[in-house]
Amino acid sequence: MLDRSAPGQPFSAPFAADDSEIAARLLAMRSLSAEQNARIDTMATRLIEAVRGHDGGFGGVEDMLREFALSTKEGLALMVMAEALLRVPDAATADRFIEDKLGQGDFAHHKTRSHALLVNASAWALGLSARVIQPGETPQGTIGLIAKRIGLPAVRAATRQAMRLMGNHFVLGETIEAALARAANDDRPHHHHRYSFDMLGEGARSAADAARYFESYAAAIEAIGAAAGDKALPDRPGISVKLSALHPRYEPLSRSRVMTELVPLTLDLARRAKAHDMNFTIDAEEADRLELSLDVIDAVFADPSLDGWDGFGLAVQAYQKRAEAVIDHVHALAEHANRRITVRLVKGAYWDTEIKRAQERGLDGYPVFTRKAMTDLNYIACARKLLALRPRIFPQFATHNALSVATIAELAGGDDGFEFQRLHGMGDALYAQLHADRPGLACRTYAPVGSHRDLLAYLVRRLLENGANSSFVALAADDSVPVATLLERPEQMIRAPDQARNSRLPLPGELYLPRINSRGIEFGDRMALDSLLQAVGSEVLPTAAVTNATEKDAAIAVALARTGFTFWSRTSADTRATALERAAELLEQRMPRFIALLQTEGGKTIDDAVSEVREAVDFCRYYAIEGRKQFGDGLSLPGPTGESNTLRLRGRGVMVAISPWNFPLAIFVGQVAACLMAGNAVVAKPAEQTPRIAAEAVALLHEAGIPDTALHLVQGDGKIGAALVADEHIAGVVFTGSTDVARSINRTLAAKDGPIVPLIAETGGINAMIVDATALPEQVADDVVTSAFRSAGQRCSALRLLFVQDDVADRMIEMIAGAARELTVGEPRDPATQVGPVIDAEAKARLDAHIARMKSTARVHFAGEAPASGNFVAPHIFELQSADELTEEVFGPILHVVRYKAADFAHVLQSIASSGYGLTLGVHSRIDDTVETVVERLAVGNVYVNRNMIGAVVGVQPFGGHGLSGTGPKAGGPHYLPRLATEQTVTINTAAAGGNVGLMTKE
Repeated sequence: MLDRSAPGQPFSAPFAADDSEIAARLLAMRSLSAEQNARIDTMATRLIEAVRGHDGGFGGVEDMLREFALSTKEGLALMVMAEALLRVPDAATADRFIEDKLGQGDFAHHKTRSHALLVNASAWALGLSARVIQPGETPQGTIGLIAKRIGLPAVRAATRQAMRLMGNHFVLGETIEAALARAANDDRPHHHHRYSFDMLGEGARSAADAARYFESYAAAIEAIGAAAGDKALPDRPGISVKLSALHPRYEPLSRSRVMTELVPLTLDLARRAKAHDMNFTIDAEEADRLELSLDVIDAVFADPSLDGWDGFGLAVQAYQKRAEAVIDHVHALAEHANRRITVRLVKGAYWDTEIKRAQERGLDGYPVFTRKAMTDLNYIACARKLLALRPRIFPQFATHNALSVATIAELAGGDDGFEFQRLHGMGDALYAQLHADRPGLACRTYAPVGSHRDLLAYLVRRLLENGANSSFVALAADDSVPVATLLERPEQMIRAPDQARNSRLPLPGELYLPRINSRGIEFGDRMALDSLLQAVGSEVLPTAAVTNATEKDAAIAVALARTGFTFWSRTSADTRATALERAAELLEQRMPRFIALLQTEGGKTIDDAVSEVREAVDFCRYYAIEGRKQFGDGLSLPGPTGESNTLRLRGRGVMVAISPWNFPLAIFVGQVAACLMAGNAVVAKPAEQTPRIAAEAVALLHEAGIPDTALHLVQGDGKIGAALVADEHIAGVVFTGSTDVARSINRTLAAKDGPIVPLIAETGGINAMIVDATALPEQVADDVVTSAFRSAGQRCSALRLLFVQDDVADRMIEMIAGAARELTVGEPRDPATQVGPVIDAEAKARLDAHIARMKSTARVHFAGEAPASGNFVAPHIFELQSADELTEEVFGPILHVVRYKAADFAHVLQSIASSGYGLTLGVHSRIDDTVETVVERLAVGNVYVNRNMIGAVVGVQPFGGHGLSGTGPKAGGPHYLPRLATEQTVTINTAAAGGNVGLMTKE
């Protein structure tokens, strides 16, 4: 059901409703008459022919897509260059980037088909550059030769100019004054001189960013208002505002802070817009921010100071399944306030992001449609609703789809009371033809304003993200696609409700089949979040003191496990796997309880706790599936006739599993589950700081079907762990912790006279990230802050050492420090907390001492503030002169930064390699050759490119390093279980009793 909540009630609609249910409703809507469809076909055909017949002039995005389709290497390379080149300040990196991208396509032999100036100029510049830089050459290695041909500066200038030509066409003006002047001089009649100016690309990462963006909006409103003249709404110009640009923590878990800090800012801007009687539109953002956006919109719109003004509006994304519910909600809001509200209906701009986010979070479904035809179908359904709700709602239809335009024009029943919208640089031919056919139809241009460096990157990513090659814009420009194909109605493509979902795109839960993905939660779904928080808060946790074992207790546990091993090792792999799968189910069912334990005992924030429970679930299911494959009937090997050869895996005996406090559930369960699946008995010794989590996990595993005799829990400190390791009867040790303790275990095992047993150790590392000048600053800031400070920096994979290219270091470091300043340090049970406590007073003292030392020897870029009481350590950022100054892992929220010159890149790699660690590594670069060089040169366990470097997913990013970072094999990977087992080859002479029947029957 759609949301019919009364004004003042929070918006509520299913976050990821079933596609087929929505399709059934939409397909049952009243069909248009044959006469109406005929008129739609006629108009749409004329619009398509206008697009195809337009060739020449300056050209636009359609022309570029026609010339350099995104399905080609040239098209993709062109878009990547447009996304990054203009932000590269130094010549050396720019040259490497150009060479890298031009080498990915055949620009040198590209024959231009278009007569458009934009296409021809771009193709010429790129072709010229490609001829200068031949495949296999690098600017560094052929400077002399290139200089003789034309010179690198000319190559660089030509390619940059091609990007600027694109930027000029995407972006109306680099300042609001320039945009207004350009808009005023545009006398094309089909524009109707209606504009909505979009001032920004990315969102704010810091308070300084937010303040700067606010001032930019405020100044733009004054400038737009002054230039508006005496036109009345809706003809007056407008501005589009991105809420994430006005607040650095615009996220659901920070709702209280957002409502306190952002609502007054947004209301201030709205009042300024009202003073000029101009249009003011809140832009749409990702699905997880929808409910928060509506909270802000509700609060601002309801303010009495805006009474009498009809310019306030918002954007609604038709690819979101909640689009119609949003329209109902804002209509009720407008009715209650007795004011008009404008609604800009768009298809949606973050499709790839929404799909990936839902998969990563293990949601039941997707918040967006997975077939484009469903989005188109929903777009028309939303259009019908908006048109029916006039005049309380003033609809604005943003589309470049000729069929959508023609359908809406037919549904509207006239030319008044709504408008179309187009993106600057797109839709010129289509809307020129529309104006010629229907002069009374209004169209507004949505015009990005800002530096080409920033906005071109933003717009290109949106273009790439939405698979522009399959969009109507690309198909309409392709003469080989029949017009009849483009006129096919979305309901004809869907046909039936069971066809609404893209069957080739698995649901999040089915992403890793046959393994079921662990279920997560979307924090932007308030109903789900509130339900979880209530369940977590109602858990009654044990308070009794945990009894630590003695060395005698440890010896008894090993002896009992030896007895249990006999039975468990003979239990079928399928039975062992079934018990682990049952454990996974129980973990999911009891997620609130384990979250409560992780928060109280481990100091975990809500997002870290959810992720950890999910990881434990994934370990159980992954090892169950791998175990069935690897420990089943064995592997048949070739041999001579009359003989069978089978290789089998079997348990080693009693394994000791020693787990850490930083992942007291996930790593503990992962170690234990793997050992059990391999047919071993286990004596588990968890970290002394987190005993109750381990106790609950063991009880759950026993309940799931693991015999008490096969799994034993021994609580205690390092002495108990040492006693277990020294026991002569153990068959191996699985350990996660410090490098020093791993060395000690190794020495103990080596000193014993008994069997040589394996040690599987995963330790820490001085994990580095390399950022060059092609990297996107906002993305770097997000990933660095997440990698360095999430979990209070207490992850083995956490970022410790950041290398930033000197040419962009100031801006990067400033943005990272600003983003770190916005992190909330405090009580982990508060959902708004991003940084909880470190594990204990000893860890805090060690980190405080390092901070004090760094403050006296390094440059301080950021020193955060933490609560005075408790084991809290605030994030800190220090700049070192050399990476050599960091000689050991600092296990907390402390980031060390080192600048490097582009020419010294090889030295950066050498300094990382010489540390001896090899756990995780991050790389931020748009240059493929740079990434390949790093991966080839540094033998690090996990390398993450253009993303954060924490949160390895079981079976997706198997985790573990080597050198000082561990022994391998990787946890959560296909090679882990065999290391826990012994191998046995069984050879049987099948012809021992006489002739070989199988051989004798062969012809």
